[in-house]
Amino acid sequence: MDTVEGRFQHRRVDRELGAAPTPPTGDGEAEEPESTIIHARSVLVSSPELRLIARIDLLEGDGTDVTPVDYKRGQVPETPEQSWEPDRVQLCAQGLILRENGFRCDRGVLYYAASRRRVEVPFTPELETRTRLLITEALEVARQGQIPPPLTDSPKCPRCSLVGICLPDEITALQEPEAGTRHGGDSDREVEAQSPVRRLFPARHDALPMYVQEQGAYVRRSGDRLVVTRENETKADVRVIDVSQLCLLGNVQISSQALRDLASRGVPICHFSYGGWFTAITTGHWHKNIELRLAQFRAASEPTCSLKLARSLVAAKVLNGRTLLRRNHPEKPGDALELLARMADQAKEADGLDILLGIEGVAARTYFAHFAGMLRPPRGPVTFDFEGRNRRPPRDPVNALLSYTYSLLVKDMTVTLLAVGFDPYLGFYHQPRYGRPALALDLMEEFRPIVADSVVITVINNGEIGPDDFWTRAGSSVLREPGRKRLIQAYERRMETLVRHPVFGYTISYRRVLEVQARLLARFILGEIPEYPPFMTR
Repeated sequence: MDTVEGRFQHRRVDRELGAAPTPPTGDGEAEEPESTIIHARSVLVSSPELRLIARIDLLEGDGTDVTPVDYKRGQVPETPEQSWEPDRVQLCAQGLILRENGFRCDRGVLYYAASRRRVEVPFTPELETRTRLLITEALEVARQGQIPPPLTDSPKCPRCSLVGICLPDEITALQEPEAGTRHGGDSDREVEAQSPVRRLFPARHDALPMYVQEQGAYVRRSGDRLVVTRENETKADVRVIDVSQLCLLGNVQISSQALRDLASRGVPICHFSYGGWFTAITTGHWHKNIELRLAQFRAASEPTCSLKLARSLVAAKVLNGRTLLRRNHPEKPGDALELLARMADQAKEADGLDILLGIEGVAARTYFAHFAGMLRPPRGPVTFDFEGRNRRPPRDPVNALLSYTYSLLVKDMTVTLLAVGFDPYLGFYHQPRYGRPALALDLMEEFRPIVADSVVITVINNGEIGPDDFWTRAGSSVLREPGRKRLIQAYERRMETLVRHPVFGYTISYRRVLEVQARLLARFILGEIPEYPPFMTR
């Protein structure tokens, strides 16, 4: 909100307007402007010596004696200087750049829009020394190529627009285990209140995925809206700012104008086959964080790091599957629960990826052997037969539902990893294979039971999807279009469900959890935290 309001307050000075004087030439003579009064907006200047570029909101003066004016959205602070140090330093840096370009500049002005007041800032020797020191430190940070450590319990963090990327409290808590969450409360609200980790970002995203599955539909842009039509009939009309991703299922077309607009806004377009296979993704330019991808490639080439991460992911998947069985199976199969707990412990100590793969296979067979016990359709006797996991193609309705929800989950995981800056095709547990988003498959392991499998159980047990929503061909089971729509709706409901984070104690949606986990994985890869904390529900 602060960023939007600040942009509004800058709307006038962001437009280039007015003539600025030509700085003096080498002989010290300046070319005087037509008018001796300078009032130029949005003036771009640079300094090769300081290695700085500045966009000055407003430049005032007389001849070559100039004063930079910097607009601030807030009120005049109650400090002796009537300004904050970062504001004074920023203004002084503009003055130093102007001096290097031959202007005379010994003061600047801060205009606080909320107070409608101008505060004059003299460029004293002390302020100039402080500004040059901070410039040197900033350049050194940039040269090192490493993210600076997060602030500790800073009052600045709650109003920072980048706090969801920085995760200051989360990183600090993981770096200092003694500062972890306290789970003394009985309710989620009590636990969140006692946690030293503040939730500094919204629990849910404002924008949501948009799915278009009607065959022959056409998506086009109309102003700031996306319009879906079929045979000249409007099927949907949605604001672009409300769309986090556009999912096209089967034979759905999109105009080049809509594609370019979405790509420029950072909204990915996800392409699915009619049967639900996630086949492609269209995005704008790759994420700028090349340092993260370099670290990812280095970590993937180290067997020790890959095994350490794979152990955590597989153990979390097994334990989350065990939790789902314990919650939903009427008989609470003790032997299976005990075996899954033992498999999770063995996964944490596995000596190699091949051994880990075997442990996961045993755990998966045990889990799916009891999966049918969690299915209790409301219509009389059991109408969904399930004897085990099969795919490519799925041979029964339950496996068709599982495959479809897994496809939706890998899509969301791929989109999240791209947004964070990862290469989703290079994993640590799943080995690279042409066309397979291995890292997305890695990170979605812990969410398969509690998101995808949970959705399948819900739609069957609530009667949202029945046997009539499928058709069988050559031994494969395919979900019909009405059932597919209800499954997508149930999946999105699950992704928007609020859940307490087991490590940090605050409540966020499952979709937000995916992002938090991906960013924690990045911090582990970059060496900022010693362990990757998997997401395991209670």
